[in-house]
Amino acid sequence: MGKSFDKLCGTNYPLSICFIVVNEFCERFSYYGMKALLTLYFVTYLKWDKDLSTAVYHAFSGLCYFTPILGAIIADSWLGKFRTIIYLSIVYVIGHVVKSVGAIPTVGNTDVHIALSMVGLILIAIGTGGIKPCVAAFGGDQFDEEHVSERQKFFSIFYMSINAGSLLSTLITPVLRGDVKCFGGDCYALAFGVPAALMIVALVVFIAGSSLYKRNPPQGNILLQVCKCIGFAIKNRWRNSKHEPKRKHWLDWAEEKYSKRLIQEVKMVLRVLVLYIPLPMFWALFDQQVWVYKPKKTTFSQCVSVHYSRFWCIPVKDHRLKLSSHCPRQTVEDNVEKNTDGKPYVRFFSTLQEAMNITVGQVNFYAPPDYSMSSNVTVDRNEYPAVHCDLQSEDCPGLNLGLLDFGASYTFILMKESGQIVAHRMEDVKANSVHIAWQIPQYVLLTAGEVMFSITGLEFSYSQAPSNMKSVLQAGWLLTVAFGNVIVLIVAEGAGLEQWKEFVLFAGLLLGVCIIFSVMSVFYKYVEPENMDKINLEDTKEEDEGDGKKSSMMLDKTGKSTKL
Repeated sequence: MGKSFDKLCGTNYPLSICFIVVNEFCERFSYYGMKALLTLYFVTYLKWDKDLSTAVYHAFSGLCYFTPILGAIIADSWLGKFRTIIYLSIVYVIGHVVKSVGAIPTVGNTDVHIALSMVGLILIAIGTGGIKPCVAAFGGDQFDEEHVSERQKFFSIFYMSINAGSLLSTLITPVLRGDVKCFGGDCYALAFGVPAALMIVALVVFIAGSSLYKRNPPQGNILLQVCKCIGFAIKNRWRNSKHEPKRKHWLDWAEEKYSKRLIQEVKMVLRVLVLYIPLPMFWALFDQQVWVYKPKKTTFSQCVSVHYSRFWCIPVKDHRLKLSSHCPRQTVEDNVEKNTDGKPYVRFFSTLQEAMNITVGQVNFYAPPDYSMSSNVTVDRNEYPAVHCDLQSEDCPGLNLGLLDFGASYTFILMKESGQIVAHRMEDVKANSVHIAWQIPQYVLLTAGEVMFSITGLEFSYSQAPSNMKSVLQAGWLLTVAFGNVIVLIVAEGAGLEQWKEFVLFAGLLLGVCIIFSVMSVFYKYVEPENMDKINLEDTKEEDEGDGKKSSMMLDKTGKSTKL
């Protein structure tokens, strides 16, 4: 259209990508900040059991990666990427606000809180999933076709902004919930409100760059045309393959009705989508880092360092690789609630004739009388040589609980011995005995693999897509994540394997998939974007010249069928 776009500091990088990268940082802060507290919110605020909490958590996560196809269709077929990002970001913001209001205890009863939370989560899933394929593809659109290397580096920067936002939100929002008290308890309303505010910032920043963006207009309902083209090719081949000569590709059977350009574009998309078939297994293994509840004894490692290590691993091409990990490895029994902080669990079993109040650090316990059990609560890791306790009938000297260590679960039996109350300690779950440093090589390998896999996948999905189907193919890439999580749920809930056997199974499957994918990639023919444009231009000229001939052919066929 002849319009020139501002460049960044004399380079070939468009100035507009600054707004896109900042928008992505804020959006990822918003999403992961909310998600970091989601299961805790279900268990401690809505009082759901662990099975329901896990089911809703994964249903939400899955929806976030299935809705990109909706956003891609809207962007490529109707509104264009720019307006799709704007409108779905507004839906996203509304979802966050509704979710935050649902976390205010004074707003209605539990049913109202649940309803607001579910509505908010659905809107968030539509918003975050809908804009996912559009933002990355829109960023790629800002570059001229000849600036391929700059566009490749942009996807690295784009991915770094994703993990920078994820890291900071995972660190900050749990602090807001735990350290800030409101309405007499943990402040979920504030912890959800801050991500909502960041999403508003993301929307404002994106709109601020409106005058700088290069915008490709939508080109009609492309996905519908693709489906019709595939359907016609299959139908035509089924009916006429015995009577007409074979064709080079099965999609060529659609030439009687559809243009060569569309057929060529469909071939490109299908080649890439076929190449994506093995990829969900990568995400099935990678997402084992995320904890899930299980009906039996399970292990997990809850790590903000996953995002931290990704953040520093991204400049792989600059030969830098760095990782930091501070995650306690945790073992949880059936009778122990989810330990999100790696703190020790403590409970008291009283054999005394009257109730006792016990204070361990900042936590108060009520031990009922006559062989009853107190609640099971996490406390800070520390030495507790003289814990304060309170009995109405007599003085209670300090109880010696000793060291309460990371990852352990303790039951203290309160008894009277020699006229004094003592606490006999039982270690239900042993404290962590393996140093966290042993996880560093694992996270280095996982993170390095994920960074190279994700950035390459984003750039490949963009470069191999026809100009009118960029968002659709980005959505196809994101769907591999969704199907990977589906595989995890099927194996975790259906197979009933021990945790280590699951890990071995996933690792073995991924090894097999790597071999299959390597063979598939050998046969894949990479298409340079500029070459695709030349092919399309030539095909368009041929179609213009042959329009009259094709029309007469169609009329002849119509005449024959009428005569019959």
